[in-house]
Parts: sequence; C-alpha cells; structure tokens
Amino acid sequence: MRAQLRRAGTPSPKGIGIDESAIGKGHTYRLVVSDLVRRRVLWCGGRDRSEESMEIFYAGLGAKKSPRLRLAVRDRGKPFGTSTLTAAHAPQAQMVFDKFHVLRHLNEALDPVRKSEDARLHGQDRQFIKGQKYTLLSRREPLTLEGRRALQQLLHANKRVPTAYLLQESFRQWWDYEQEGWARRFFAPWRAALKWQRLKPYEKFAEMIERHGDGMAAYCHRENKVALGFVEGLNNKIRVLQRRAYGLRDEEYLGLKILTCRLPEI
Repeated sequence: MRAQLRRAGTPSPKGIGIDESAIGKGHTYRLVVSDLVRRRVLWCGGRDRSEESMEIFYAGLGAKKSPRLRLAVRDRGKPFGTSTLTAAHAPQAQMVFDKFHVLRHLNEALDPVRKSEDARLHGQDRQFIKGQKYTLLSRREPLTLEGRRALQQLLHANKRVPTAYLLQESFRQWWDYEQEGWARRFFAPWRAALKWQRLKPYEKFAEMIERHGDGMAAYCHRENKVALGFVEGLNNKIRVLQRRAYGLRDEEYLGLKILTCRLPEI
C-alpha cells in the first residue's frame, strides 16, 4: 500500500471535498479529504471532526500548495473546514456547500410533515400516507408507474403534504442557475411562500439557507458544479472495508486502506 502511495505521487489538489467517517464506537470520527479532480483520497486523520483536525490537513499540505486550492466542498452543518480556516490557508478557494447534504436537509424537513399528517388523519385518507416515506422523498421522474400512482393518491389525500412536496420539488431549481443573482432572486419568493403554510421544518430549512447563502450561491458558478457523489461514496467504501475486516483495530492500517482504496493496484 505504501508503494501505491509513492507511485501516485505527492498531491497538489485544485479542489477538495471534506467529509467525516466514523471509525469506531462512541462517536469516534476522522476527517476524510478527497481530490475532486483526480478522484482520490488525499488524507484521512485528525483527532475528531473539529476545526483543529482540519488544521492538521492544511499543515501537511504545506504553505506552497494550500494557496493553489480553488474549491473546497463540505457539508454546511459541520464545524470543520470553516470559511475562516480555508481563507487563512487558501485565500483563493471558494467554499461550496455539498448539494447532496443540502438536499438531505430538505428531505428531513419533509418527513415530519408526513408524520404529522399520518397522526392527524384517519381511515382511508391515512392509508394513503402510511408507509409512503420513500415515495415522497424520491423525485417523480425515476418512479415506477405504481410509484407514480401511489404519489398521486398521496397528494390528493390531504393538503399539507402536497404543499410541502411541491416546495421541495421547486427548490431543486436552485441547482440549475449559473449566476448567483438569479439563485438569490429565486429564493426570495420561495421563502415568502412559506409565510402562511405553517410548515415549521421548512421554515428552519429556509433559515439555514439564509445563514449560509454565500456557500450555497457559490455552487452556481459553472466551474464549481463538480460531481460530488464521489465524496459521499467514499463513506460507503470505508464502511465496506471495515465490514470485510470485521472492524479494523489498527487505525494506521485502516488509514492506509482508505488512502489507497481509489488507487490502481501495482
């Protein structure tokens, strides 16, 4: 594995993805930093998922290579890799929030609405909602014919669920804009549409977007529309590595396995 790393060479990334991975029981986490261009793992380490752990990565990358970064993608909810820390080491880099995680927060806002309607309704109306979580959280296009019929029945059964569903679907338009100004103008009426809907989870989601508007809007630039499935897929890859070994107890060895999991074998 060390030979694989030597052959891969010293990284000098232009774009990085920052995520966390659980490596043990008791909320034991390590940071995983990936090269978004070369699609390989750059670093797995730190003591936890804090900003101090991210500082270790930048120290290892060095004062010459850190300023070459142009893009840093992360989940907006995590403390690591904050804009202040990135600006200190990579002043030219734009901090962009991971589209996958933002949409997951939106899905999490829809589910409490479904649950509240499930608890409120009775009889035939309730049967259209019960057990339809994943039908609601899926986009309409990939659904089967049976799934589309279930979705249509679900949306006709009550009022609040279709309102929440339409708000969720319309928000996806944010990712199609290529100018920050248009994205911000789109969000203003979307936010205003919540005023009389009594959808508390959506109001909290909107407040989150307002707090982190810069990181969201930065995604609109064409050069920032990178494929982020690779970053999230690494966590699945790490879990597979741990399962196959029935839980790797040697953390250094696990780190080497993670660093080389996307490299060609020698």
